[in-house]
Amino acid sequence: MELRTANVTRYIMPLREGGSLPALAEADDGFNYVVKFRGAGHGTKALIAELLGGEIARALGLRVPELVFLELDEAFGRTEGDEEIQDLLRASRGLNLGLHFLSGALAFDPVATTVDPTLASQVVWLDALLTNIDRTVKNTNMLTWHKELWLIDHGTSLYFHYTPTTRRKHILSPFPQVKDHVLLPRASFIAEVDAGCKALLTPGKIEEITMLIPGDWLLWSDAEETPEQLREMYAQFLTERIARSELFVNEALHARELLI
Repeated sequence: MELRTANVTRYIMPLREGGSLPALAEADDGFNYVVKFRGAGHGTKALIAELLGGEIARALGLRVPELVFLELDEAFGRTEGDEEIQDLLRASRGLNLGLHFLSGALAFDPVATTVDPTLASQVVWLDALLTNIDRTVKNTNMLTWHKELWLIDHGTSLYFHYTPTTRRKHILSPFPQVKDHVLLPRASFIAEVDAGCKALLTPGKIEEITMLIPGDWLLWSDAEETPEQLREMYAQFLTERIARSELFVNEALHARELLI
């Protein structure tokens, strides 16, 4: 597996609904991207969560905008008038992450749009695996594009990496936050999709996905491990959590019983 790499050529505008100031930008391949910057608040850990979450979703057959690495050179952004944005761009020189911009897409509205129960169940399963706390009614992090459901914004997933010593606890977590998932009321086949999701996310597939993490995204000032060891940490976390999926599947089933 590999992701394409492009160079950012034009900063179009900030997307201020995101707390980390993502932006819409144009790259030298002629496409527009929503850029997630390495210089934003949570640094490269948020980019890693975005990358792994997006590619795991894709491996499950869910719709995710194409992810690309976006290079930001030293001169980029010098003419930007907003000092906050200029500081962000200066801190983000190097490799960042972009999501292909879905022109005309609308924010998912759970009242106006009915989601197929199997698809809803797959999304709930994915987010419980990733410990994604940010797919709620207040912030669905999904789009409707050409009458299809697209998943975006996985940067708040895998939050164990902010305190890596607690990862064992997170591996075994039933993820009680699933009770707030926007698609839980529609997810009537969570137990049924479990086996299929696990069959797709083999240890080999997880290793392929974690190998996508750029080495310089793993140069953490608070870590003694090498980039190779940190990649292995992610692979181990995901592989073991998948193997114990009954923990979060049962929690999701229980949370849904309380809703209906």
